[in-house]
Amino acid sequence: MSDIVRESFSFDDLPLQGGGALPRVTLAYVTRGKLAADGRNAILVTHGYTSGPGMIEPGVASSEGAWSTLVGPGAPIDTDRYYVVCSNMLGSSFGSTNAASIDPNTGKPYGSSFPKIAVADIVAAQKRLLDHLGVTHLRAVVGPSYGGFQAFQWAVSFPGFMDGVAPVVTSPLPPRSDRVEGLLKWFEKDPNWNGGDYYDKGGVQETLTDLRVDTLTRYGLRTSLAERFADPDAELRQIAAAWAEVFDANSLFILGQAMATYDITKHYERIRVPVLYVLSRTDALFPPSLAPGVMADLRAAGVEAEYVEIDSEHGHLASGADADKWAPALRAFIAKLEARS
Repeated sequence: MSDIVRESFSFDDLPLQGGGALPRVTLAYVTRGKLAADGRNAILVTHGYTSGPGMIEPGVASSEGAWSTLVGPGAPIDTDRYYVVCSNMLGSSFGSTNAASIDPNTGKPYGSSFPKIAVADIVAAQKRLLDHLGVTHLRAVVGPSYGGFQAFQWAVSFPGFMDGVAPVVTSPLPPRSDRVEGLLKWFEKDPNWNGGDYYDKGGVQETLTDLRVDTLTRYGLRTSLAERFADPDAELRQIAAAWAEVFDANSLFILGQAMATYDITKHYERIRVPVLYVLSRTDALFPPSLAPGVMADLRAAGVEAEYVEIDSEHGHLASGADADKWAPALRAFIAKLEARS
């Protein structure tokens, strides 16, 4: 019998860091395992920029996740012992409130009027979900890429709510490039774009597909596909087109803007739990050259921090594509947290 639950949770009035509030919020989520009576055997897995909560489901090949071998019975994140929650981010696609959602004040999709949110708001919404589920304490928060931003933010926003965090292929700061400006160069050329109000214009799927092909190529997916497919470009295009059918382009902008204001380096002193920081040897987005500075700053703030480097040719996709290469470190980290609890 499957232990997978796919659900959504809605609540009213989420105050936002930048001011104002969202009057109604829905978060889609996936859980695996069973919550203990005291609500303390939970692990939160946080997903990447363009993936979703299905990354913890068996057999899923999410471009930024594919964590199905890391989560499951007997896996490092062991669903026989832990209640594992993966929430779709606020502002993302795959079922949570985003620009395509209906604004209760207008009866129309938010579109370009969706309020600016911060990574801290995404985490605050997740906390509301966990409270609803009966989770009283987390063993860990673990996530790749944008999910790593969330893991770091959890340690800052709710420092006593977990035993440890594992930010993976990520950083306590966003990449230096202007994500929103880069996105506009793609979409402003699309005749349906209309400043982000394209829901009655036929959509922007073709541009979204082109962007996805470019992104996945930079992440290293084409190289991975070339090992398994005679025509990796055709396979890459097919993967990108399938994603563009279900992902809303405005979510790229919402989360990109949130990323631009993310910076937990000013708040290292709030982190009171061990950190497992994991990077990939070949990741161009978050290269291993980040590690010495991050580790030195964490330790200078009194944070117990451990660094692991994935020896992988799969770049930014290494946490899933070469999961077996860092799974022992994740298993040992969770065991260490268990021993201390």
